[in-house]
Amino acid sequence: MGCLLFLLLWALLQAWGSAEVPQRLFPLRCLQISSFANSSWTRTDGLAWLGELQTHSWRNGSDTIRSLKPWSQGTFSDREWKTLQQLFRVYRDSFTRDVKEFAKMLRLAYPMEVQVSAGCEVDPGNASNNFFHIAFQGRHILSFQGSSWELAQEAPDVANSVIRVLNQHQGTKETVHWLLNDICPQYVSGLLESGKAELEKQVKPKAWLSHGPSPGPGHLLLVCHVSGFYPKPVWVMWMRGEQEQPGTQQGDVLPNADETWYLQATLEVPAGEAADLSCRVKHSSLEGQDIVLYWGGSRASVGLIVLAILACLLFLLALVIGVTFWFKRLPSYQGIL
Repeated sequence: MGCLLFLLLWALLQAWGSAEVPQRLFPLRCLQISSFANSSWTRTDGLAWLGELQTHSWRNGSDTIRSLKPWSQGTFSDREWKTLQQLFRVYRDSFTRDVKEFAKMLRLAYPMEVQVSAGCEVDPGNASNNFFHIAFQGRHILSFQGSSWELAQEAPDVANSVIRVLNQHQGTKETVHWLLNDICPQYVSGLLESGKAELEKQVKPKAWLSHGPSPGPGHLLLVCHVSGFYPKPVWVMWMRGEQEQPGTQQGDVLPNADETWYLQATLEVPAGEAADLSCRVKHSSLEGQDIVLYWGGSRASVGLIVLAILACLLFLLALVIGVTFWFKRLPSYQGIL
């Protein structure tokens, strides 16, 4: 089953990396969707991400994998990358042929869709975790675990025949194991090294408040918008003083066009109880200086408030010392009087 060998090679080509990035992990995730309208028409597309950044795309009909970042080749040489591109072209043909052979053998009905998810992750200790999953018609049917193919719990009975055929090819299994455990981590290490500056970037969020649609008479829907932040992990909560409001509802973290992220958090409250509420935002780029937005009021940063108070205290202290020093230097006229 040459298809399996080249499937993983394709997945690994799409995004891998090196260099340790403290406290953050950057898994390589490659997704492929192959659609079979009938025995003669097929379409295959793919995407790859390193952490939160899309690094490669694979468009149907193209002979090459498109690099979306200047560092997407990692530390692979031009010759190594060219070899991988050639393997990709062979893989595409063999994958399509093998799926059609399985469809004929198992008498599967068209149209069909096959999804593949593969990749790996390298942690700060250089240990790696990998995965390789295949789904049919949106249903997970098998995975590569250790050194062989295994059925998923939800796999249909027809997948038993597929597993038997796949596990008869010892050479393919050994190659897949090698690619997942050796080649993928090596490539990921190279990507982390070449893309380190972009992967470690920090972009501060902007936040604002608004009304949402009225939830009912006498009630308000408060909305806290947080946008433009990177990396993706963020903490947003409606607060009353220092108490988190358990009714806070967070939406999905959504991508912006500039590869930053957007999130909104809502809270439904009686209209008369909104005055002392605030929205607090925590993000790594803020370096502990949380953003605090007060309903019906101003935006403030806890860190900036503390700095302002300290600045006032220092100013008063300097003023007292200055006045004392000035009075000490005044000439005494008591002897003249």
